[in-house]
Order: sequence, then structure tokens, then C-alpha cells
Amino acid sequence: MPSHLFADRPAQPPEPGSVDALIKQTRRLRGDVDAVRRDTVVDDDDAQGRWQRALCDLAVHHLDDLGQHLGQLKEGLPAAPELEEPARPAPGTGAEHAQTRVGSAEWNLLTDEVSWSDELFQIFGRSPETGPLSLDELGSTLFSEDQPLLTAMVTACLVDGKAIDGEFRIVRADGRVRTLHMRGEPVLDADGCTESMWAVLRDVSELRRSERAVRESGDSLQRQRQIARTEHRIAVELQEAVLPPWRGSLRFPRGSSGTLDVAAHYLPSASSALIGGDWYDALELPDGSSLLTVGDLTGHGVTATSGMAMMLGALRGMAMAGIAPGPLMGWLNQLLETSIQPALGSAVCCRYDPVRRVLAWAQAGHPAPLLFRHGQGRSLQPPEGVLLGATSGASYGQAEEWLEAGDVLVLHTDGLTPRSIEFSRADGTERLLALAPRLSAIRSAQDGVRMVIEEFGETEREDDACVLVARITG
Repeated sequence: MPSHLFADRPAQPPEPGSVDALIKQTRRLRGDVDAVRRDTVVDDDDAQGRWQRALCDLAVHHLDDLGQHLGQLKEGLPAAPELEEPARPAPGTGAEHAQTRVGSAEWNLLTDEVSWSDELFQIFGRSPETGPLSLDELGSTLFSEDQPLLTAMVTACLVDGKAIDGEFRIVRADGRVRTLHMRGEPVLDADGCTESMWAVLRDVSELRRSERAVRESGDSLQRQRQIARTEHRIAVELQEAVLPPWRGSLRFPRGSSGTLDVAAHYLPSASSALIGGDWYDALELPDGSSLLTVGDLTGHGVTATSGMAMMLGALRGMAMAGIAPGPLMGWLNQLLETSIQPALGSAVCCRYDPVRRVLAWAQAGHPAPLLFRHGQGRSLQPPEGVLLGATSGASYGQAEEWLEAGDVLVLHTDGLTPRSIEFSRADGTERLLALAPRLSAIRSAQDGVRMVIEEFGETEREDDACVLVARITG
């Protein structure tokens, strides 16, 4: 134990009751933190969860240290009834291998005597019968790269009278490596000369391991967030490059008063930071007809947007080549089925012939277009068609609908409607059809898009969505 002569005066011992109260509070808090740690479910891909778990482990180690320090402080106080059984270290934390964390020592320079507390023998894994280690012998247990640090600290203490405060790693007799934090002071004689050196050595191995886990998991979380931000930026740029650049209404055929007025809008998700695979497009074809399409691929981020770019590019090319909507869907299904990154998709593809005023269309597991006429609205009867990528060699039917001037078509992806108890997907169709009197009276397709956005809002969707409105003008 340390000598009664110190460079500084020791503080007055605390009252027994205050220490007992602190011990009880520490044990209660340690139990609460340990409960939070047990309830933290972490998988390999959850960087946020791993970081939170590491913080809980670190807090438990700090509280274990605090509890042991208070327990040792209490041992020096007058006897008092034991409050309760000490908290046992949680399995798997490493604390069960280092239940004794703090020990003390004194090295007498005049007599070469060395005094170790029982706890220090446990920390070093030594039997008291083998005796304590001298300062020279102590250095031999350290990692070679840590030995100069111990030599410098001891020299500064014994020669210059400086306090010791540093960490080093030791190799115990059983081969285990432990990290110790050493704090000490020179003990002065009556003439002010250094008589001996005392120190308190604390095993901080598990604490440092927990701190490293917090740093590493925090770095992993930071990297994951950076990757997510980069992926979001790339997905946005890719989406903006692929989706039609036109804003407002588009009229077909171009350069004339037109027979088709088209407007569309992309609505981002309110709850997700990632961009999905939704698309819309309108295109004038070489034979004078017009292509109208909306669709959605499963997933989010760069994978979904790159898949969407592939699908939309193929769809445009086949439509320009004159492939009808039904066969076109079959080719899209085969393309998605054989792609490197398999996914599922839904789509609706329409081809409007202004001469015959006939809309030929096909769908793949997608909400049917809605037709508004004379203040009434209805869903078009869908032809046969399963999700893209779901079945090999699937065939897709094709339906036709005769249109007249003033008719309004609304195409949308299913993310337009929130997935909630209040509004199901069927409810979304009903909400759109309830707009029939107003949609039938719009003066432009852009007015129709604004009306739909106002009805469904910009913040209530769990997924992103697209809406396309087409008005027959002649």
C-alpha cells in the first residue's frame, strides 16, 4: 500500500452512506444499460446498430470500473451491512476475465522492498508466493515498443519528482495480453528527497477494446452514410438524365395544334432518401402515333435507376421500331429476366393512333389507365399481363379503346397512393375517379397533373411515384 508520506495531502475519506448510495446507483444504472444492450438487435449490414451496441458495451465497461472503484473505496471505510450482491460481468464482454481491475504497488528506493496489493497479483496473473516484480522485472513483462515509455515515466518520477500517468501493454504468464493504465507519484522523505514510488495500476483492456469498437463502428457508419449520399447523388443524376427533360405540356404531333396534349410529373418519396425505379415517357413515333408509358422497377438507388434506364431505353427503341404494346411487353419481360441484376417491374404501355382515334395498350401487373369523359371516370379493362421478370416466356395481351375529343387519360405508378390503413391502393383509384368532374373539365394536361398532385400531396407517400396526364384535343 502507498506510504503515508505523499507529495500531496490525501483527501478526507467519504462517509459510508454516501459510498453505499453511489454503489447502489451505479449497479442500477449498469443493469439498465445492460438491458438496452441485450435489446439491441444487430445484423451484419446494420452499421447504425453496431455503433449503438458498441456504445452500450463501452458504457457497461465504464460502469463496471466505477463500481469496482467504489467497492474498493468502501473497503477502506468502517464496516457496514452489504447492500446487495455485486453485479456479475455480462458474458461475452471480456469483463469475466478481468474482474479485478485496480491494484496498487510501492517500490522503496532505500531498501529495494516492493509491496503489491493482492489485486495487482491477480492483474498480472502471478501467484503471491512468487513475490512482486521489481521495476526492472516489471519492464520485462511489457511489449518491447512500450518499454521505453515505462522507463521514461519511472525516470521522470524518481529523478525529477514528476507524477506518473501512462499506459502500456503487458504479457501475462498465461500468454494473455492486457493493457494497464499506471498513475503514481514519488513519495518524499522529511528532507524532500524521493524515498519510494507508489502507483495505482488499472486494467483497461476491455475498456480500450470497447473504445476501439466504438471508433471502428462509428467509422463504418460514417462510411456507410457517405456511400448512401454518393449513391443518392448518382441515382438522382442518372434519373434526371434518363427521364424526359420537358416541363409543362407537350403536344403531338409537334409543330401543329396537335391531337394529344401530355404532361407528367415525378413525385419523390417523403420517407426514403433513395431514388426508386419509376419512369414516365411520351414519344412521337415515326408513323404519326404517340407512345405513352409509366412503369416501376423494384428497389431503390443506383441499381433501380440503372435498371429503369435500361428498360426505358429498350422500350423507346422497340416503340420506334413499330412493335405493338403487347409484344413489346413480352420483350421487356425477357430483357428483365436475363439482366445481370434480376428485378421485378410493372408497366403500362399505350400507343395512340390519332387517325383512327384508337388507344392500343398493354400492361404488366400495373394499375390500368383511367379514362375521364363527360364528368365520369372509369378504369380501362386490363388485358392479360403479369409482372415483368416474374415468369419466363410470359405472354401479354393487348386491348384497344376508342377515344374522342376532350377525353382525359391518367397513368400512374402505384407509389402515388400511400400504403396505409386509411388509403389502400384500391382507395387511390377511387380517389382519382372521384376527381372525374374536375378532370373532365381541365383545359390542359398540365392542369390535370396539378390537380392530382394537390389531391395526393407531396408528403404522404412511402415510395416515389410518377403521374402522366394525356388530353385528346382533336
